[in-house]
Amino acid sequence: MTTRSTQKTTNEPTIEPDGEQALLFDMDGVILEGYGTDPDVHTRALHDAVVDLGLEAPLESLSALETYEYTEAFQTTCEDLDLDPADFYALREEYSSKRATERIRDGARGLYTDVDALEELECTHSVGLVSNNYDPTVSFVVEYFGLEAFSFVRGRDLGVEGFRRRKPEPYYIETALEALGLDNGIYVGDRETDLLAAQNAGLVPVLIRRPHNEALEPSVDSYLEIDSIEELLELL
Repeated sequence: MTTRSTQKTTNEPTIEPDGEQALLFDMDGVILEGYGTDPDVHTRALHDAVVDLGLEAPLESLSALETYEYTEAFQTTCEDLDLDPADFYALREEYSSKRATERIRDGARGLYTDVDALEELECTHSVGLVSNNYDPTVSFVVEYFGLEAFSFVRGRDLGVEGFRRRKPEPYYIETALEALGLDNGIYVGDRETDLLAAQNAGLVPVLIRRPHNEALEPSVDSYLEIDSIEELLELL
């Protein structure tokens, strides 16, 4: 991978070396390998929900219900089936979370090797994990891989409200800051939505480069850039 500068922006943000800062991380693509949850997880979860409710409808006619997003098509399809869209979305997401957890337990996704640096970082900073992934899945990842460096762990709630609060909304990052009793720090992510969420929460955005986002050119005008979690040991 091409070596990059750890500082790339038009209006470069600064990080003061202060132990009273929150050091928050995204999970998918930052801690856990891979860009995100395999779409097949939601397809299988839809089948689980259909069986659960005993729906009699061909799966091919339900394609709008297997998307991650809560869309207008999702709502319309549910209404055509006399289903409450919000209730069915929450049920489908419950099964999506279970399916995602099963894939991780089966070895489909592991940790990036530079995650070991978290142990040193937690000695000087309050380290937290804030993800758009489902809260039960995020909690499972932390427990399954023994990620004890995280003093705060939060994924999004299942259902429509959780979907609407996902990044770039700052809701869950602000929840982390409140829980940690801090109001400044940095947020490390691999997507533009992560950088925007950090800005919206008043944190310094940090983009970490991984194989899946090498070509990403964020439109955010002020962020720092790193190639490894280990670089934070020097940056902080």
